[in-house]
Amino acid sequence: MNNTFSWDLFYQMPIVGILRNFPTETMDGLAFYYAESGLTNLEITMNSEGAESTIAFLCQKYGTRLNIGAGTVCTLDDLDKALHAGAQFIVTPILDEDVIKSCVAKGVPIFPGAYTPTEIYQAWKWGASMVKVFPASRLGPEFIKEVLAPLNQIKLMPTGGVNLENCITFLKAGAKGLGMGGQLFPKELIQQREWEQVSGIFKQFVEKVQAFQAVQT
Repeated sequence: MNNTFSWDLFYQMPIVGILRNFPTETMDGLAFYYAESGLTNLEITMNSEGAESTIAFLCQKYGTRLNIGAGTVCTLDDLDKALHAGAQFIVTPILDEDVIKSCVAKGVPIFPGAYTPTEIYQAWKWGASMVKVFPASRLGPEFIKEVLAPLNQIKLMPTGGVNLENCITFLKAGAKGLGMGGQLFPKELIQQREWEQVSGIFKQFVEKVQAFQAVQT
């Protein structure tokens, strides 16, 4: 099992795909096409059925091609289970000082959820690797831009409401990562294993972000 997080992989395609309650039997195919398309970061939420076994399986098979993380980590108990399963990074929907500081002490990247500038700054002060701005759908790219004007040292990852139409706008506003769930993972297509169509959706996001990255370099 590979439980080493790679920032090179993260920034190669700074999208974190969030999987919640997808059938376990589809995970192998999904992860294969996810990696083949050029996506590099996958989050399994801890409130999904079989989350720990899914994380362990994905780390074992795809841990060198993908950063495999655990999401919806709200307590130290959640954190222990996620790390025992092999999670390479941790994402929370809320601020929890104990979870953040425990990850920092263990050298595990932690992306805690925050909403206000004060919460964002507090998360960063406690040692967050990147702050998940959630739910970003309520705030929009302008919020990211405005927060980063005085707090430009903080890395932000808007999550919730990020889609193919606005993802580049968030990056232009200064976001260093993007969290996506339903917009990236069409549940019905995945359940039916329509991998060609699913892969096409993945590639649309990859091509769009790569075009943006090419202009920045």
